[in-house]
Amino acid sequence: MESATFRKVSEKFGGLSNMAGGFPLSVEGVPVATSEALYQACRFPHRPEIQELILASSSPMTAKMKSKPHRRETRPDWSLVRVPIMKWCLRVKLAQNWKRFSELLLSTGDVPIVEDSRTDSFWGAKPDGGDFLVGENALGRLLMELRLKLHDAPEELYEVPPLPIAHFMLLGRQIGVVGRKVYPPVNEIPVPQGTLFG
Repeated sequence: MESATFRKVSEKFGGLSNMAGGFPLSVEGVPVATSEALYQACRFPHRPEIQELILASSSPMTAKMKSKPHRRETRPDWSLVRVPIMKWCLRVKLAQNWKRFSELLLSTGDVPIVEDSRTDSFWGAKPDGGDFLVGENALGRLLMELRLKLHDAPEELYEVPPLPIAHFMLLGRQIGVVGRKVYPPVNEIPVPQGTLFG
C-alpha cells in the first residue's frame, strides 16, 4: 500500500518529522526553535533550569541530547501524557507555521503517513526485512488525525488550548492558549486537492 513516509528531514515529507527545523514556535512568549525542543522541555515542568538548557539548543537533535542526561527527572506520568503532549506540540507547530505546515500535511493526500525509523517502533515503524514497516507509528497516526481536522474544520486549529494535565508549565509559567495572533485570510485556508472527498 502506498504511504507518505519520512526518515530524513531532507526528504519530500521530512518536514513532518519532529526533527525538522524551519518551524519556529513561541509559547508563553518563549521562543522555541523546534517542536522536538518543545516536546523534550515538556518532560521537565518542575525543572525550569533543564527546560532552559533544552530550549537553548540550536537543533532538534541537540535538544533531544540535552534532555538525555536528565531522564531520571522526567515527570512521573510521562508514559501516560507523552502522546497527548506530542499531539499538542504538532498543533502548535501547525498554528504557528500555518501555510507551510498545512500545505505539507495536505500534500500527503489520503494515504497513511508513516515515520520510517531504524530504531523506534513506537513513534514510527521499523522495516520488517521485507517490503513492510511494522510498529505503532504513533507520530504518523497523530499527523493523520491532524490532517483530517485540517480538512474538516481548519478554523478550530488556529488556537491550541492547554492540555488538561497537572503541571503543564514552561519556565515556571503555566501554559495557556497558544496560537496565531492574526488568523489567516480566507484565501490562505488550505483547500483539499485531488479526489480525497470526491
